[in-house]
Order: sequence, then C-alpha cells, then structure tokens
Amino acid sequence: MTQQNAPQPTQPRITVWHEYRHEHENKAVSDLYPHGMHAALADGLREHGFSNVRTATLDEPEHGLTDDVLASTDVLLWWGHKAHGDVSDAVAEKVVQRVWDGMGLIVLHSGHFSKPFKRLMGTSCDLKWREANDRERLWVVDPGHPIAQGVGEYIEIEQEEMYGEHFDIPAPDELVFLSWFSGGEVFRSGCTYRRGSGKIFYFRPGHETYPTYYHAGVRQVIANAARWAAPTASAPRAFGNRQPLEALPTGERR
Repeated sequence: MTQQNAPQPTQPRITVWHEYRHEHENKAVSDLYPHGMHAALADGLREHGFSNVRTATLDEPEHGLTDDVLASTDVLLWWGHKAHGDVSDAVAEKVVQRVWDGMGLIVLHSGHFSKPFKRLMGTSCDLKWREANDRERLWVVDPGHPIAQGVGEYIEIEQEEMYGEHFDIPAPDELVFLSWFSGGEVFRSGCTYRRGSGKIFYFRPGHETYPTYYHAGVRQVIANAARWAAPTASAPRAFGNRQPLEALPTGERR
C-alpha cells in the first residue's frame, strides 16, 4: 500500500460532560464562562482541530449520557464539583463499563470525587485543598509523553485553587505533570491509568472561579490527552468458559 493510499485516522468523537450548576448560582462563574465551562472546553478542543465535539450536562435526561451518546463517544471529558451525589448510580456505572470497553476518560479538576473516577480508582480520591489565589506551576516530569507535547518545561497559571498531597489514588501508570503551588504544596496533577481496554487521564487545573480553561497551555494538554485517550485497535478481550482449541486427551479422571 502506498503512502497516499494509506487509510487516514478518523477524528475521535468527544463528549464534554459538565454538571453546569455553578454558572446558574454564582455570577463570578457565569461572567467567566457565560455559556458554561463545557462550552469553553469544547471550544478549546475545536481550536486544536477536533470537529466532532458535543456537550452534555447534569440536568439533561439521563444527564445527557444516554446509551446512544455513550456508544458513540470515543473520549469523555468529565467536570463535576458540587453535585457528584446527583449523578445517578446507573449512569455512573454505564460510564465505567464504557471505559472498560475502550472509551477514553479525561477527568478534570474536582472530578476526582466523581462517581465514575472513584469507582475506577477504588480509593477515596481525597486530597488537601485551599482556594486563595495560589500560583500554580505544572512541571512536565515525563517530557516524552504524548500528553506533554508542545507545552514546554512547565505551565504557569497565575491564579488557581491549591490541591495538595497526599492524593489518595492508586500509583499512576504514568505521571506526566507535578504541580507546585506558591503556598508550598506539591500535587500529582497529570496521571494516566488503563482500566480494561480504556485509557484514563486525570488533569488537576480548572477551578470554576478562575479562567483556567482559556489558558493556552491547559487547552494544549487537554487536546493532547483527547488524542492519547482515543481508542486504538487492539486484540479482543475474551472471558468465560471456552471450548478447547485442540483435542483433549480422553480417559477417566483420577
């Protein structure tokens, strides 16, 4: 097959999920994100060349994550904060199952406490926090990782909420970013996992009262993560009782 006839990779189908509650209750948030954080995240992905991007929010039927939507989602972004408990267990479990089956999941900021992420991690996912206009510097600690491409040695965010260690998560498969805050804390801010056939990336920045999702470096990382988390061809997973491939010896069992 010649290069010009080689099949071209298809665009991943991305769904940006957001609880979309703060914008209705806090003018500071609605002023920053007049169309919602999900719209800003979707715009950032389109800015990086993704054309198949849709959004879903908590108060839509089935939280906007119907069976058809999930079945046609290659990468799901998840931002939640004050309404984790309002997400139905049934929908959360469907998200987990789709990850096992190969859907990519990017969990943003306070989504560390979301039902799908906690279910996939198997831990409390708790941490320290402080909202006090800390400066955040996200150091790239895995320069060769695809998620870190194009961002330089570090990303500087002038104002952000602090998250601090200990972060109660399993040891990441790969640690891509480590944050330092002006108050002195550090935090594992860019963590990858594989669960079943799916890839997961947790990315820390994104408190609702700061314009973090307009930051060029943050948008670059999220776009990189969407490409990385998209499903790739793999051998099928098989489970359950199986017939032998070869003839088994006959005779009485001892």
